[in-house]
Amino acid sequence: MQTDQLLLFAILAATIGLFLWGRWRHDVVALAGLLTCVLAGLVPAADAFAGFGHPAVITVAAVLVLSRGLQSTGVVNAIAQRLLAPEASATLSIAVLIGVGAVLSAFMNNVGAMALLIPVAVQTASRHDLPPGKVLMPLAFGTLLGGMTTLIGTPPNLIVSSFRNSTGAGSFGMFDFTPVGLAVALGGVLFLAVLGWRIVPHRETRGAASFDTGNYLTEAWVTADGKAVGKHLHEIERALEAADAQVVGMVRNAFRVTAPNPWRLLREGDILVIEADPESLTTALADLGLSLQAPEKDEGDKPKQRKDDDEKKSNDTNETQLQELVVMPTSSLIGRSIGNIHIGTRFGLNLLAISRQGRQSIKRLRSTPIRAGDVLLMQGTPEALGAFAGTFGGVPLAPRDIAIPNRGRATTAVGIMALAIAGAAFGLLPAAIAFACAVLAYVVLRIVTPDKLFDAVDWPVVVLLGALIPVAGAMASTGAADALAKGLLGSLAQGHPVVALALVLIVTMTLSDFMNNAATAAVMCPIAISIASQLGAAPDAFLMAVAIGGSCAFLTPIGHQNNTLILGPGGFSFGDYWRLGLPMEVLVVAISLPMLLWVWPL
Repeated sequence: MQTDQLLLFAILAATIGLFLWGRWRHDVVALAGLLTCVLAGLVPAADAFAGFGHPAVITVAAVLVLSRGLQSTGVVNAIAQRLLAPEASATLSIAVLIGVGAVLSAFMNNVGAMALLIPVAVQTASRHDLPPGKVLMPLAFGTLLGGMTTLIGTPPNLIVSSFRNSTGAGSFGMFDFTPVGLAVALGGVLFLAVLGWRIVPHRETRGAASFDTGNYLTEAWVTADGKAVGKHLHEIERALEAADAQVVGMVRNAFRVTAPNPWRLLREGDILVIEADPESLTTALADLGLSLQAPEKDEGDKPKQRKDDDEKKSNDTNETQLQELVVMPTSSLIGRSIGNIHIGTRFGLNLLAISRQGRQSIKRLRSTPIRAGDVLLMQGTPEALGAFAGTFGGVPLAPRDIAIPNRGRATTAVGIMALAIAGAAFGLLPAAIAFACAVLAYVVLRIVTPDKLFDAVDWPVVVLLGALIPVAGAMASTGAADALAKGLLGSLAQGHPVVALALVLIVTMTLSDFMNNAATAAVMCPIAISIASQLGAAPDAFLMAVAIGGSCAFLTPIGHQNNTLILGPGGFSFGDYWRLGLPMEVLVVAISLPMLLWVWPL
């Protein structure tokens, strides 16, 4: 084995190791791997960023924008609601929901489809008196199955198609993935609907009322001789931090203020609504001169009713509500704490609790870094909650009102998407050009406004793809893929094409359980092509095996974003996924292997 091959293997091993470790985001790791290859002379500097202009990368970005347009019109939610009959049995309801998720994922971003259907899934579970996880996990797996049926269903398919083009055989067509993918998807959906949801680990339903915040809401009065009089509210909050307490409301002159302005000056007689553990709160209250008992006043000492123009005045306790929000895998909240975002000042909201992998009480709420899949129990007005969810990427668990604000625009969005798919399917335009034209039409017709255009793109995925495509090319140019293929054929497959095909499928599935599916496809495609070449077989079956395996991340919550998305709402832990995931992967191998041999002969 040559020096450059050994060096590339070492870089790839380190890159995969960092993917599995999860300390840094996938796009950061991929970019580091690319730059290391450039510095080592394995990738020419002039070609270092050529991957960002690759058709697969452009198509992924375009499909993400188109998916946002379909979501914003409300048509997807309307379809889901109309197909789910309230009187249907649990099995039929789950089957229809999974089917809807699979079909949507074939033509739009599967994370977007999952996010739209989560409230519907929670509502379905509640209607049939089931834990939400019993519906959420099958739905997540169903969206993964649907993505493997078309060229644009998932990034691995686009990557596989681009590698086929590099062999001189041309790219795969829009529906070349359908025969095998549809057979696997139908078998998987049927299994999930009939048996799969029954073997999902039972995790109790969680709702806003079931959260144990670990603290109590306490009312504390500002006394005349206390240190709090004349201080700004943020000074009081800073003093309460040692007790892990926060001010979640304020009452002045019988008017309640939710998430009061931190620059508000406190007066005698103000009441602060504080969330804290009483055991650690007592000392802090005493130091500030705050009293847990209302001070006694004579009739003549009652303070005059004063109204501040900036206060939100309401005696209606329904002005605010509790709302659970799931943190999306692409949320900008990830890695940040609520204390750094200042949600009280910006949105008028309070964070009351965090649920993480079944633990419903997280201490030090303000300083706890948020993770993907966390469920946040928020308090505030519906408008503020909606603004926060839209800004930071949160999915509400409560059912949402379904409305199409502009029926004509919704029809136009679907029509443009259909034209783009038809143009790519019939070879009228390359996929990247067809979907880029559709994006332009969406912007011109304001289905996606220009200010929301770049927000719709999942940039970590784009950077990941753009960085790994040149690295994958280095595997072919240095002969590293051929060397690895020879080792696998000699030690495991022993020259048998069918065994080699099964090996490629299983190895790809295993890698996708622990690392990004696009990264898995980029690593495995050169190896699959080399194996086919050394066996004298057509590469199509091996590339399709990579596409199928890259879409089957069923064993862990980190293999795919949709698995991460249900971690909190379903109350799951890391080890819960394999109970349904392992039978699913066995089923996928059992269906896909004979289908690959039939549709794509070796």
